[in-house]
Amino acid sequence: MPVIYRTLLLLLYGSGMRIGEALRLVLRDVDLTEQIITVRDTKFLKTRFVPIGPKLNYELAAHIERRRLLPLSRGEESPLFTTHDGRPWRYQRVISLFQHVRRTAGISCPIGELRPPRLHDIRHTAAVHRVIAWYRSGQDVQRLLPQLATYLGHIDIRSTHRYLHMTPDLLDAASQRFAQYSMGVDHEG
Repeated sequence: MPVIYRTLLLLLYGSGMRIGEALRLVLRDVDLTEQIITVRDTKFLKTRFVPIGPKLNYELAAHIERRRLLPLSRGEESPLFTTHDGRPWRYQRVISLFQHVRRTAGISCPIGELRPPRLHDIRHTAAVHRVIAWYRSGQDVQRLLPQLATYLGHIDIRSTHRYLHMTPDLLDAASQRFAQYSMGVDHEG
């Protein structure tokens, strides 16, 4: 089970998917050749295609290989994440396991925060890290934010803004970009 849970955590971070979306994935939703995950029946009752990078694709390929050793009661429509007997993982079980892992690791409520980290916070972290990477690579962040909103399955950019908490790294990257801009340095390469 630990290796399966690790794969789920990597998927959540690497794709920015919602927990429920990841738990509803079936084998046919993961196209390892095209490196695309099809997310069906999202929060807004739509389907979206989520491209993934080579490292996550590799991890998912290994997971699917292990998954195929477990019962596949519905063939390619079988859940991607299951118990050892092929039953789908349940949302509450995944949340409870995260809380257990967090406590075991000694991760408590950070100073200044009202609550300890939640599993859903991985989605926020993925969004913030993407924006930081764009800043650091000289990308036009304002132009890319609508693409991030679509990638995360949001209906508009306002929904994405609440995910972009100001972290020290994000503040530093944005400040460096502003400093370059104010000195007249071309920041888009």
